[in-house]
Amino acid sequence: MTIAANIIIALVAVLHMYFLVLEMFLWTKPSGRKAFGLSPEQAEATKVLAANQGLYNGFLAAGLMWGLYLGAEGTPFKVFFLGCVVVAGMYGAVTASRKILFIQALPAALGLALLVVA
Repeated sequence: MTIAANIIIALVAVLHMYFLVLEMFLWTKPSGRKAFGLSPEQAEATKVLAANQGLYNGFLAAGLMWGLYLGAEGTPFKVFFLGCVVVAGMYGAVTASRKILFIQALPAALGLALLVVA
């Protein structure tokens, strides 16, 4: 189960690095606007907020990668950062879009469950 947990955790980290890129660098570009359903005006008006959000997603990814790098000693980091991702995903699902529950929270919850079982 440890290998499966680490694979899921790595995927969650990569996903959050992708969120960082979308929110910090592509927010006002066609691909970023399409991903979030924004008009050019909405994207321009919210780009600073999105960049801040992207930075936080990068911190989540970094914490998960640090936990993976530490191996077994990194389990507390993995648990903490996966928990943060689950909470962020649930909050996003309630306040922004239900699909966030499936894109963000569910993979992290799966990784957390596999980590606890391991």
